[in-house]
Amino acid sequence: MSSDFEGYEQDFAVLTAEITSKIARVPRLPPDEKKQMVANVEKQLEEAKELLEQMDLEVREIPPQSRGMYSNRMRSYKQEMGKLEKDFKRSRIAYSDEVRNELLGDDGNSSENQLIKLREERAHLLDNTERLERSSRRLEAGYQIAVETEQIGQEMLENLSHDREKIQRARERLRETDANLGKSSRVLTGMLRRPHKNHLRLFQFTDEEHETRGHSAIYPAQIRTQAARLGSLHTHQLCYTRKCPTHPLPVSLLRTHAASLNSSHNRGSALRNSLNVIL
Repeated sequence: MSSDFEGYEQDFAVLTAEITSKIARVPRLPPDEKKQMVANVEKQLEEAKELLEQMDLEVREIPPQSRGMYSNRMRSYKQEMGKLEKDFKRSRIAYSDEVRNELLGDDGNSSENQLIKLREERAHLLDNTERLERSSRRLEAGYQIAVETEQIGQEMLENLSHDREKIQRARERLRETDANLGKSSRVLTGMLRRPHKNHLRLFQFTDEEHETRGHSAIYPAQIRTQAARLGSLHTHQLCYTRKCPTHPLPVSLLRTHAASLNSSHNRGSALRNSLNVIL
């Protein structure tokens, strides 16, 4: 790409040198040769403009990090082109004055006021031309800025699209994790309920055993206190509907019952503490 740009530069340099030489020769040529020379210069100026357009396209395709140097060179070439056009316009104005004088037979005796007016009009036209050229350069600079801004916007949209995909994947992972946590919570809740069920079953088994043996007496107060201290359920009512004073509760059965309650309570407490640490 840079080789093409350099080739256009060489062609532009050769062409502008020829145009400069011909513009300088226009005022000194005879009328017939002047007319032919002006047409030739106009054609070469069009070729120079086409070369500038090709060079501008090449610069736009250069990566942004190395585009600055070529942009500066393009600005200098455009300024040189503007200067050539101004010189050519001045030479054409001088050529038109000579043709007018030849056609009208003007021998330099025109009034001074008319000459001043013509010079003012020429200066005004040149000023307007310069303003138009400056406006054109500003428009070109604005166009380049718009192109660069569009490229930056496209890169930002691509980055936002990638970020959106990452956020969506993270959201899906969070949903899966939430579902797994819900399942784990239900499993742990079931594990926590098992020790309480075991306590109820143990008391039910003990009550049935006493019923079959005929021990239907009410538990003494010290048995209630000991059972509560060993970790039995407070909601369980330790009582029987029938009284049997002649058949008290055996001490061995009480010890076995208390040991079972203590072991079950310890296992339930350990499991509960472990689950609290995990949660």
